[in-house]
Amino acid sequence: MKNDIQTGNAHPIQLTRRNLLKAGGMVLVASATAGHLFAQNNAAPAAQPATKLFPAPDDKHVNTFIAIGPDGHVTAFCGHVDLGTGVRTALAQMVADELDVTFEQVTMVLGHTFKTPDQGPTIASATIQVTATPLRQAAAQVRELLVAQAAQKLGVPASAITTRDGVAHAGGKHVGYGELVQGQNLELPLNAETVLRKPSQFKHMGQSVARVDIPNKVLGALTYVHDLRLPGMVHARVVRPPYAGADAAAPFGSALVSVDKESIKHLPGILSVVVQGDFVAVVAEREEQAIAGMRQLKVTWKAWEGMPDLSLKGLGKTLIDHPKTDRDLVVEDGALDAIKKSAKLIEADFVWPYHMHASIGPSCAVARVANGKAEVWSGTQNPHDMRKDVAKLLDMDVDAVNILRLEASGCYGRNGADDVSADAALIAKLTGKTVRVQLMREQEHAWEPKGTAQLIRARGGIDAQGNITGYDFKTCYPSNGSTVLALLLTGKVENKSVVQQMGDRTAVPAYEFPNRHIISQDAAPIARASWMRGVSALPNVFAHESWIDECAYEAGADPIEYRLRYLKDPRAIALVEAMKKQCNWQAGRAHRNPAPADERLVKGRGFAYARYIHSKFPGYGAAWAVWVIDITVDRQTGKITPVKVFVAQDTGAMVNPAGVRHQAHGNIVQSTSRVLKEFVTFDKQGVTSLEWGGYPILRFPELPEIDLQLVERPDEAPMGAGESASVPSAAAFANAIFDATGVRMREVPFTPSRVLAALKNAPTASAANAAASAASK
Repeated sequence: MKNDIQTGNAHPIQLTRRNLLKAGGMVLVASATAGHLFAQNNAAPAAQPATKLFPAPDDKHVNTFIAIGPDGHVTAFCGHVDLGTGVRTALAQMVADELDVTFEQVTMVLGHTFKTPDQGPTIASATIQVTATPLRQAAAQVRELLVAQAAQKLGVPASAITTRDGVAHAGGKHVGYGELVQGQNLELPLNAETVLRKPSQFKHMGQSVARVDIPNKVLGALTYVHDLRLPGMVHARVVRPPYAGADAAAPFGSALVSVDKESIKHLPGILSVVVQGDFVAVVAEREEQAIAGMRQLKVTWKAWEGMPDLSLKGLGKTLIDHPKTDRDLVVEDGALDAIKKSAKLIEADFVWPYHMHASIGPSCAVARVANGKAEVWSGTQNPHDMRKDVAKLLDMDVDAVNILRLEASGCYGRNGADDVSADAALIAKLTGKTVRVQLMREQEHAWEPKGTAQLIRARGGIDAQGNITGYDFKTCYPSNGSTVLALLLTGKVENKSVVQQMGDRTAVPAYEFPNRHIISQDAAPIARASWMRGVSALPNVFAHESWIDECAYEAGADPIEYRLRYLKDPRAIALVEAMKKQCNWQAGRAHRNPAPADERLVKGRGFAYARYIHSKFPGYGAAWAVWVIDITVDRQTGKITPVKVFVAQDTGAMVNPAGVRHQAHGNIVQSTSRVLKEFVTFDKQGVTSLEWGGYPILRFPELPEIDLQLVERPDEAPMGAGESASVPSAAAFANAIFDATGVRMREVPFTPSRVLAALKNAPTASAANAAASAASK
């Protein structure tokens, strides 16, 4: 199966806008300002000069999203990318149904900046929920246009036309879409009022269609940017400063003291040593030669020891001491007074560590800069933003830069893909060669922007009857907008801290508590960080769901029944009720049967619920998810074993149920690993988790049994499924640990040593039993 190297498209039929025109006609509904208004008829456009720029199409015209070739094959364009989530398949299902063509007739082009609109980074579970909407509208408009064309051609009213598999039918006659588009060249603005097809008309949406990206991955065809080879390509390796994973506190832009280029002159294959500001790289004929040069090049840097204490032991205090600015999310009059008057105050601090994306393959990119234009083959999640960064780095116009998106190692957040893409572009410009750069494992672990640490302080009260009197919640999420490294190292962007508003994801609890006081404490970054699956929502829900679980216990109530007192969303309530049946929930207060003191393995069950609320506050909701987890705790070693995870999820209409199931399973596995094992280690100079032994992740023998229920709601709008199933995870584990042991865990990860320490510091069994007995009265 041949691949189109320019698009990274693994579909057997290569259809680009220019190829379609050369082939003899297409529907190309265009805006002149978008740079895609072609002359009528089927003549191929004149050969473009070498200085042809790459303006991205806008998102307000149908041709931006849909093109049909003379053979009836459909090419559809989306600015988001497929990160292994299967959206290439799901988007094609949507297009096929709105156009009424076969699934096999659709090829998706994703994320290429000259061919797709700028729809922002592929984050926040927004591809199906948000980005797909104009794509569906465009497809529906094209079908309306084709029906009108068919009616004219067949001499019947449009109401007499039916369509099926890319063919229009009426009165025993038919005409294919390919014939209908011959000679068409129309301008048609995207109409947001276009009526989309109903679920009863779907043939593909709602079906578990096999993912189109899998065959080429199995067959070893070009899919990943790591495997790309271009004529005349050379290899490079970067040399980073010795401040691994530091943010603006490190002296980026003024750190380099000297580079001894002669120190690697004796090595074979070395072509050049590139130095610009603090940016240093070795270029060689072969990859292993570049690696040898990188390792042996003598470079001197300024000394710096500016990293605060980010160890698990010291992280909480560092976060407490870190400067913050309060931002009101929900402030209700009298909230703090109501809490002060409570019969019982329930308060706790929750600490979330730095997490690593830990991509299996270190990030890689290939770049070519020549004839006034730059082309970068990249695994970025943010092709259009990457394009702007490369333009700034190279002092070029944005529309002279083209990011050609290929798949790369998965990350569910921003790993080193942006950094290595800029590295390759800069080296390509400075050397005049086509350059491939791949990071080393230790560079990926050191410098990929981490999922940031977080401090949450939850405080509230209950009255004498156990009812919540108020909720005071403050969350501090140090910012995560890491500037691309090459921009900092070359001085193109000033090295300074930037405070962003990111800690408010799902900061407002799902429950309708009285007297709420919800504050997001915005703060500068401490270490180099960027978004990671669940962003600030997962830690916020860890605090919300742990706190309400503690309220339920103090009230002597069943954890689910207590939550339902304050949960008013009917879909959430329905999902919780479905979970009760799914897991055979046995009602009763948590930790109601404490195990004997000499029992080594104790069992616990924990519940947690969340709907992931994301994007700029107040944001909007993705899928609803509920967890119940059964665990055992070894009270001698502190080891937690997840036995079985029950998850129920309401995703609305599922475009590809198999894809949703894959996403939910991935969320469960990854978040289990994060909660039980993962944390980044640091010393004064930066990250020390530089290899797999320093960053443990869940292994196959440790996987729990997974029982997943996907609620069928075909008549509802599709919701994002990329992150929701991870969000309740930490709280469910924490609540299960309490059910088993009577001990509250408030700092992730729940490693054996931490659990053991918590158990040793817990009240004696007799005291705990006495407290439990009193709470139940």
